[in-house]
Amino acid sequence: MPVRNVDNLPTEDVAAGIGTKRQVLIGADEGPNFAMRRFIMEPGGGMPMHTNTVEHEQYVLRGAAQIQIGEGTHHVKAGDVVYIPAGVPHNYKADKGDEPFEFICVVPNGPDSIELVDC
Repeated sequence: MPVRNVDNLPTEDVAAGIGTKRQVLIGADEGPNFAMRRFIMEPGGGMPMHTNTVEHEQYVLRGAAQIQIGEGTHHVKAGDVVYIPAGVPHNYKADKGDEPFEFICVVPNGPDSIELVDC
């Protein structure tokens, strides 16, 4: 289906995350080149340091968070865009406030291996 509403799509808990849900908006079976996902992190939630074998392009919809990408730490907020190269360790820590941290993540379709990184 070429058009659907986000409210009609299921969300799932991210196993390694804390207070983090993922929603597949366009899956690998629908888009020939890219998948689009929505992540929602409750205030204070996040995801541990990990790597992916595919790059990430992200657009922050609301809220704010600290994102570590490689050796750099960045404070991001609604309206920011983020690029995470394939294989680079990264993590997320949503700010503690009243608003969840929410972003759209676009990744190439193809094999993606996720590995947790010891800190």
